[in-house]
Amino acid sequence: MSDNYRSREERRRAMNDNKPEGKSQGKPKKKKKGGLFRKIVAAVLLIGIIGLIAGVGTFFAMISDAPKVDDSVLKNSFSSKVYANDGKTVVKEIGAQKRTYVQYDEIPQVVKNAFIATEDVRFYKHHGVDFYRIGGALMANFKNGFGAEGGSTITQQVVKNSFLSPKKTVKRKVQEMWLAYQLERKYSKQQILEMYLNKIYFASGEVYGIERAAEKFYGVKSVKDLTLDEAAMLAGLPKAPTTYNPVTNPENATKRRNTVLNLMAKNGFITQAEADKAKQVDVQAHLAKQTESTSKYDVFIDQVIEEVKKKTDADPFSAGLEIYTTLDTNAQDYVDDVMNNKVVNFPNDKFQAGLVVVDNETGGIQAIGGGRNRVSGGLNFATNMRRQPGSTIKPILDYGPAIENLKWSTGQPLKDEEYHYSNGTPIRNFGRNYKGWVSAREALGRSLNIPALKAFQATGADKAKEFATGLGLKLDEEDGEAYSESYSIGGFRTGVTPLQMAGAYSAFANEGMYNAPHTVTKVKFPDGTEIDLTPKPKRAMQDYTAFMMTDMMKSVVNESYGTARAVRTPGLEIAGKTGTSNFSAADKQRYNIPDAGEKDVWFNGFTPNYTISVWTGYETPKDGYILSPNETGMAKNIFKHVITHISEGKPKGSFKQPDSVVERSVEKPTGKDLKRPSGSTPSSLITKEYFVRGTAPTKVSQTFVKKEKEEKKEDKKENKKEKKDNKDVKPKITASYSGGAISVNWSASNAASDTTFTVTMSSPNGSEQLASGAGAGGKTISNPAPGATYSFTVTTNTGESASSSVKVPDSSDQATEDDSTKPEDDGTTDDNQNEDNSNTDQNNGSDQGDDSSTQPDDNQNNNNGSNNGSNNGGNNSGNTDNNNNDSGNANDGNSGNNSNNGGTTTPPADNGGSDSGSQTPQTPATPSTPATPATPQQEPTTEN
Repeated sequence: MSDNYRSREERRRAMNDNKPEGKSQGKPKKKKKGGLFRKIVAAVLLIGIIGLIAGVGTFFAMISDAPKVDDSVLKNSFSSKVYANDGKTVVKEIGAQKRTYVQYDEIPQVVKNAFIATEDVRFYKHHGVDFYRIGGALMANFKNGFGAEGGSTITQQVVKNSFLSPKKTVKRKVQEMWLAYQLERKYSKQQILEMYLNKIYFASGEVYGIERAAEKFYGVKSVKDLTLDEAAMLAGLPKAPTTYNPVTNPENATKRRNTVLNLMAKNGFITQAEADKAKQVDVQAHLAKQTESTSKYDVFIDQVIEEVKKKTDADPFSAGLEIYTTLDTNAQDYVDDVMNNKVVNFPNDKFQAGLVVVDNETGGIQAIGGGRNRVSGGLNFATNMRRQPGSTIKPILDYGPAIENLKWSTGQPLKDEEYHYSNGTPIRNFGRNYKGWVSAREALGRSLNIPALKAFQATGADKAKEFATGLGLKLDEEDGEAYSESYSIGGFRTGVTPLQMAGAYSAFANEGMYNAPHTVTKVKFPDGTEIDLTPKPKRAMQDYTAFMMTDMMKSVVNESYGTARAVRTPGLEIAGKTGTSNFSAADKQRYNIPDAGEKDVWFNGFTPNYTISVWTGYETPKDGYILSPNETGMAKNIFKHVITHISEGKPKGSFKQPDSVVERSVEKPTGKDLKRPSGSTPSSLITKEYFVRGTAPTKVSQTFVKKEKEEKKEDKKENKKEKKDNKDVKPKITASYSGGAISVNWSASNAASDTTFTVTMSSPNGSEQLASGAGAGGKTISNPAPGATYSFTVTTNTGESASSSVKVPDSSDQATEDDSTKPEDDGTTDDNQNEDNSNTDQNNGSDQGDDSSTQPDDNQNNNNGSNNGSNNGGNNSGNTDNNNNDSGNANDGNSGNNSNNGGTTTPPADNGGSDSGSQTPQTPATPSTPATPATPQQEPTTEN
């Protein structure tokens, strides 16, 4: 057998082959069902087991270095050190010195129920960790990101505040859960709740523990004396001690207390009727008077504590922290002096102020002025008090967004005119007047409301909101209402704080980069862990927006129309904005406040290094209102003192123009478009403004070019008219010899008031000008040369002329005439006498007579006489004006006014005054101030 088959396998095959054909081979084997499913289940189980092993391993790895549950740490506290901005100076050590420990049995059930309903409603059902609550927290974290919401129980909070760092990491959370489980194994629920209620933080001023909080807020000797509404209020505080403080924020506190009451009713701790009754109690009705005064730097440190708790969840009073801050002790000491009436003189004890000083580059708060006469835990007017900002909001909601989004220039034309909101409500400027077309710069400098609203409308509420949010102002979220047009001039329901405004304005000075204002830079924990709390800078606006808005706000300080000229400080480049807000009509009537009384006065200003926001006013309307110049100017006064002090000995710096901005000369706005000035633009109407590069105007204004052309056209037209009119001007000149003298008179028919005459004389001695000036006139030539001919020409400014000449008789004729002339005496009159009378007009004649005549004495050779032309006779005076016609009074010679009508002309007075007197032969032949000549002895010749 073995010889034929090599193996058993071969033998089997042979046997199978020898079976008869057709004999059934049996049914084929069926595949086993469910094989794939079993494999999947097995794989899942395997992965689960591996995951479990890995998870357990990871879990034990994470808890391997968890701290031990230490009784001393649970019941004792470790103080924390607060450092100034130099990182070395310890300004305060805060700890547990203001904590009163109370036993579980001494805590009333209403207090326990209030905290359990609010913080951990399943406290008595879980073993340190509430997985139901964790599930809800996971959903919130999935939607909003890790760390958005916590699921910590009261037990976990005790662990976290006692043993762990506040870092929101998976490892810390795992350790927290493990230690909570360990704590529940070691201590009873009652003991854990007792630890919790004695550790939690309630308010600034180191108020820790339920017993201390009861005493602080309600003045009770024991926590047992707390009522339902009071217990609910205290239970709501730990979530946000400052926000829900009933002393400083009664509105928020009321909402929070009512939430706690609703939770107590929902979970069966009280009835709904009890909850509703407790809600009716005023949240401030039972508050104790806050009398504990603050100590040095308390105002600043209160803000430090709030930041540490908010950003780390650590307890600064028990966690043994090292807290590094931005506090500038020199600046804070000076601000404290300001608040204590050592620098400025406040009008009264109730007048309040709040201010914040911020470093522009880092956002670090240098100093805080929380208010005057403050008590520990009282209202902080710099960080907690919210008031309407008035016009200080205009750079943030109006002009800033317009430059950012519409690329407006600093010279953007805006028409200040009668206007209204979109709903038809009128809007007015503070001064109840309108300026017409103004630049955005001037509108901001004058704090005009109407251009501000137009800027807000041009950009839109959404863009304004986006711009403000980038500067840390979430106005609609905080106010609970949508942006409205009244926001453009600061009409908020609630308002803003100086802390917020300082942070927002500092971005303008920091080239558009926003750093959230903060007091803490880092925190170091006992285990050596450090957390950097310095906010990261973010771009809030373009550099061109920051620079151009800054330059506009410099005009508020520097220009003659600016509202903040009082803050000018030598050597410092300052920009800023003023703002005021008014009382409601109801408050005015209730508290008898005059119309001029103001509720809030602000000044937000900055240099290249620092920003300061200052608010001034009264805490409540019943305390007072701002009216006097000292009160209205206090915010600016405080700013000027503080900015001067903190800038001493430091580089002043300057605001640098970025490459994205260009400066151009433009015409001051007269319409909706800016244009470059022309050569005809008056220099007083040319100004320089800043533009985003690429947007400067290229068109040259034709306004004054057109005016110049129109003026030239008008001048040409006028000249043409004058020329036409001047054609009708007919000058006349007469010359006559009598009594040894030549009388020359000139005038013109149809002469205008501005017609001028130039008279020249030609004689044997040559040519000379006799007179030049406006109006008709005359001259007398004494002792002319015998036998000589004298020629006279009159020329008007219109170019028309006339001539006349006269021949002097020869010596023989002269002698005869002289013999017949017998003057009574030497009638020479002193020039001064004639000058004294030179403004007396004796010319009463007119052109109404038919003939010109004289009335000589009986002896015609006697020159002593007086010719007075009148409107009633035929004698008409020559046309002279008051400046040229003088009265002559002489003993000899002809004195009077002579008519100029008709062929015979009697000379009027001379331009320079009338010279009355006889013509003495010895007097040389030179022109003199004429007396009225006698009737001419010969007919003159007139040449036109």
